[in-house]
Order: sequence, then C-alpha cells, then structure tokens
Amino acid sequence: MKYEDFVNKSYKPKRSDVICSFYLEPNRVSTKYAAGGVAAESSIGTWTELKTMHKYIEKIAATVFEIKGDKRQATIKIAYPIRLFDLGNMPNILSSIAGNVFGLKELKNLRLSDITLPKKLVKSFKGPRYGISGIRRILDIENRPIIGTIIKPKLGLRTAHHAKTAYNAWVGGCDIVKDDENLANQSFNRFSKRVNATLKMRDLAERKTRERKAYLPNITAETDDMIRWAKYVKEHGGRYAMVDVLTVGWSALQTLREHSFGLILHAHRAMHAAITKNPRHGISMKVFAKLLRIVGVDQLHVGTAVGKMNESREEVLENIHALTDKMYDIKKVMPVASGGLHPLIIPAVTKIFGKDVIIQMGGGVHGHPGGTRAGAMAVRQALHAIENKVSLKKYAVNHKELKAAIKKWG
Repeated sequence: MKYEDFVNKSYKPKRSDVICSFYLEPNRVSTKYAAGGVAAESSIGTWTELKTMHKYIEKIAATVFEIKGDKRQATIKIAYPIRLFDLGNMPNILSSIAGNVFGLKELKNLRLSDITLPKKLVKSFKGPRYGISGIRRILDIENRPIIGTIIKPKLGLRTAHHAKTAYNAWVGGCDIVKDDENLANQSFNRFSKRVNATLKMRDLAERKTRERKAYLPNITAETDDMIRWAKYVKEHGGRYAMVDVLTVGWSALQTLREHSFGLILHAHRAMHAAITKNPRHGISMKVFAKLLRIVGVDQLHVGTAVGKMNESREEVLENIHALTDKMYDIKKVMPVASGGLHPLIIPAVTKIFGKDVIIQMGGGVHGHPGGTRAGAMAVRQALHAIENKVSLKKYAVNHKELKAAIKKWG
C-alpha cells in the first residue's frame, strides 16, 4: 500500500475506532501524501511496497477520513481500528499514534491535538480510584476550591525545616502541602525521614485547626523504589502520593496505579512543555490529560492561564474539560492550578475553574512579607472574600494578611 492509499474521505469511523486529530505541515510533498504517511506509519504501512502484505492485514489499516487545509498546512483526522492496539497497554498506544511519525522527513511539523478512545479500550484501564468526589470526601471539603502550597525553596531545605514549613502552611489555612517535583531522596532531605517528620506535623495541624490536612510526598523514582515509597507512605498514615507522570513513564505509572495502596495519586506534569508548548509540533496537553485520566491519576496540573505558565485560557479550559467531561463511567479528575499564583489571582482562577480546583501557590504563600503562615492566611482570606462576594481590597481592610499581600503583589 502506498501512503495515498491510507486516505479515504468517504470512510465513516466505527464506534470502536480510536480517532486522532493532527495538525501537519507537509515538507515538499502533497498534503494527501503527508497525511497518508502519518496513517500508514502509525499503523500497518511503511515507506515502500511490501511483499509480506496480505489482504487481511489491510483490513486493520488506519484511515485518514478528513483533511482540512492547503498544501502548506492542514488538520486531519485518522481512524484507527481498535484491533491495532494491545488493550490496557498505554505505552503501546502511544508508540503507535505518537511514535516514529513525528520524525518523518515528509513533515515539517506534526502535532497530535486530540484523541477519542472507544469504550472497550478505555475500560481496559483502571481509571481514577478517587477522582473529584473521592478527594472531597477524604479531605472533608464539600463545596469550595482546595487550597494548597508547594514547599519552597524547592530544593535545599533540611527535613526539620521542611516539616515546620508544612505545619505553618497548614495552620495558616492550606488544605494540602506537597513536595516540589524535583525533591526526591537527596542527602539533605531523605525521603523516609521527611515523610515521618511531615506527617507528624500534619497530625499536629489537624488537632490545632480541626480540619483535615494532607501531605503529598514526591515518590517519583525508579519503579521498584517508587512502589516501595508509596507503601511506606501508606504504612505511616499518608493519604496521598505525588508522581511526576511523564518523567517516570507510562509503564511505571500503570504499575503505580495497580499498586497504589489506596493513596490518592497527584500527577505533576514535569517535562510536558518540552512536548506540548509548540502549537505546531508535539502533543497537546489535552491529549495527555485524557490519557492520564484513563490510566488513573486522581488530580493533575493543567495550567492557570493567569500565572507564570504558558497556556492560554482556551488551552486550560480544554485541559479541564478533558478531566471532567463525561467519559463513560470513568471518574472525573481534579484539575490543579499551579505556577506563579498568589492571593490576588485567586478570583481570576476561580472564574476559570469554578469550585472544582486545587489552587496551589508556592512563592505566593512563602513569599508573603509575614512568612508562610501569614501567606496561607492571606490565601484563605482571599477565598473567603470571593465566597462572600466582597472585593479583595474591601475584605483586606479588616484582614492584615491579605492587606500585606495586596501591598506586595498588587
């Protein structure tokens, strides 16, 4: 089969097909040839005619059924028969639809912008254990955004200072405290000692505030170590584990979901922008959000649109919908807004996300002039102002922590 043979605009996708949307820019070939090349190389075809091709194989070829654009750029849709994939195997799926095709010389740029998976394929994965409803039940927070912070500086704190910083954030008003994505088991802050010390501080904070609190230790590591660390967290009373989902890889993530010991899985997307940032090449964050939901994380960073990260409001909303729109009976995943946030931005965040969001602030808590506890208090005060439909400036008149935050970041 030639590349052009993989294009059939009269093809009607089956309900069992995987549907992928791509943006492509041909490189000195026709758009039809380039589009067919993507379908061929991501399914049964290759660069030349094969003597080993049989008619029964042709029945499971991917098909380009839509092309919109011109000779310079186009958006295409490809239908992949489900038989092409190994059920319950995310590395296999991505090796197919997002594998060698990105390196084809017939393409200047290629971007996987969206994906829709059929029920049989989706149901071959675990999906979230808890999702939004489970997280709210465990944290005993019914009807408001969840407030969190990341310990800062991200690296270098000794264990005692790390735990004390977490305690100050909790008693100030944060619901959750998490490690940064590159804090693991370094010599200055060993994982086991950090978990022990910080969970003790969590218990003290719960007794003082009479609120449920959570610590999210970063268990990102080699797979066997990661599973061992997750078990350690559970055995010591933890409720959460945090994992850098892209750097550990899809296979390791599936293994963690299988052996997560009942912990809520917080998914950090470290490294994603290397793949998602270029709007003309790579893979969209929306695609990753859908696939991570299917594999089974409970909450996921999706950008902010108003902080320091690159995504637009439209992209962030697409990511949110990927986590929360109906997907058969797969649970909804809690979106996480994080990156360059502080108390004054909370109204804008809640306007985009609504109540189902974890608002995480690092520097926006620990950079407060009054320190971590005052920073956490300012965050809760900002949230109270929104709940009471009062401007932050007006609410700050009788709340010195919020007033100081306005003076610094306003």
